[in-house]
Amino acid sequence: MARSFNLSLILFVLYLSTAAIAMARNLEEESSGDTKFIKASCETTSYPDRCFQSLSSYASEIKKQPRKLAETALAVSIARAKSAKTYVSEITDYKGITKRQHEAVADCVEEMGDTVDRLSNSLKELKHLEEGDSGEEFWFCLSNVRTWTSAALTDETTCLDGFGGKAMNGELKSLIRTRIVSVAEETSNALALINDFASKH
Repeated sequence: MARSFNLSLILFVLYLSTAAIAMARNLEEESSGDTKFIKASCETTSYPDRCFQSLSSYASEIKKQPRKLAETALAVSIARAKSAKTYVSEITDYKGITKRQHEAVADCVEEMGDTVDRLSNSLKELKHLEEGDSGEEFWFCLSNVRTWTSAALTDETTCLDGFGGKAMNGELKSLIRTRIVSVAEETSNALALINDFASKH
């Protein structure tokens, strides 16, 4: 009786172990597939390495959904833009800042504020769209998303243009440029992924 019970217990434990291993493998394969989807999608962008680095950690949420991928890319862009806006606004206390630099910084803060607003509008609009939709309202909303995201990219470029010319060269310009270029690359990637989503409809 005891041997029979022990044998049943051993078989039960083996069954659980096998099931757990199979489940782990399935999850690993699914996760790997989701990551590969992001990797392949990012190859369509202008900055694929940055794209994959920014979005791969969200693979389990994105799955293999083009709309969710575009949404996540926009959310990442918004977070970067907010951070850049805060950083640039705090740099007005930069030691030795000239009047022209101060004006360029103030303009940049305004441009980054516009960027955040436009990207936020894009994300809200994109969330209204459903996978598989292709009606007139779908394309109207998608047109808004593209327009706002493109405008956000223009805002970021305008910020950098404010620091053009040799007179603006120096550490201040370099610090701001690094932050804004990062946001611009994220926004460019988001726009590419939005267009990729659109191409599937």
